Amino acid sequence: MKYFLGIEMATSSKGLFLNQQKYIEDLLQESGLLHAKPAATPLDSKLKLDSDGKAIDSPSNYQKLVGKLIYLTITTPDIAFAVSLVSQHMHAPTTQHEGMVKRILRYLKGSIGRGMVMNNNGHTNIMGYSDSD
Repeated sequence: MKYFLGIEMATSSKGLFLNQQKYIEDLLQESGLLHAKPAATPLDSKLKLDSDGKAIDSPSNYQKLVGKLIYLTITTPDIAFAVSLVSQHMHAPTTQHEGMVKRILRYLKGSIGRGMVMNNNGHTNIMGYSDSD
């Protein structure tokens, strides 16, 4: 198996590499950002969320994009915080929230080949780590 549910898998003796490069490319194509300038981070460091703002014309497109970004967090956990912020405003998105989604997409464009490595450690125990900060 090399491609399943939008997730590409590459195996080696060291383990399994998972990424969603084609899924990201399709998402960038769909959103019209395939040729956009990549961003270094998923969120602007000086971001100030306002509760006021101009509502966007088609919230269904915003909701669809955010849903696809949520699916991308499977192999790109570095966007999880940014995606959680934009998903909190799915009921009434504004142009600021739409700009945040575009920023996440531009970040994905710059990190399109990244993925998740699952090392072959010789046993079937599952280990996870979390940063409590």
